[in-house]
Amino acid sequence: MRSYLIDEISPYDINKINDFLKKNTIPSSLDKIFWIKIPDELLTEIQLKHTECKPHICALELGRDWIKLELYIRSSKNIKCSCAGYCTTEQRDFVIRYANKMIDELGVRT
Repeated sequence: MRSYLIDEISPYDINKINDFLKKNTIPSSLDKIFWIKIPDELLTEIQLKHTECKPHICALELGRDWIKLELYIRSSKNIKCSCAGYCTTEQRDFVIRYANKMIDELGVRT
């Protein structure tokens, strides 16, 4: 799996990130997994056509001293749909900007 990793995060900052993610992402049934919604304007043609699969999301996993964002966009409703796939360049840039903006806004030291 292709991913974007930010590590060497203090326990204090991990708690701040956890609180932020609980307020600003789509909840997951798995502990420490959060879903980031991909804006419609960044969806591929097939993702836009698959309205029944919306929202399209990417996963962020929160570890003991790291966060990892999967560079894979999936349907929140249908796990085996053809609209899922690795990020386009624009989607990848959005995911990385999301993580970096969160880090900056929270004052997280890495």
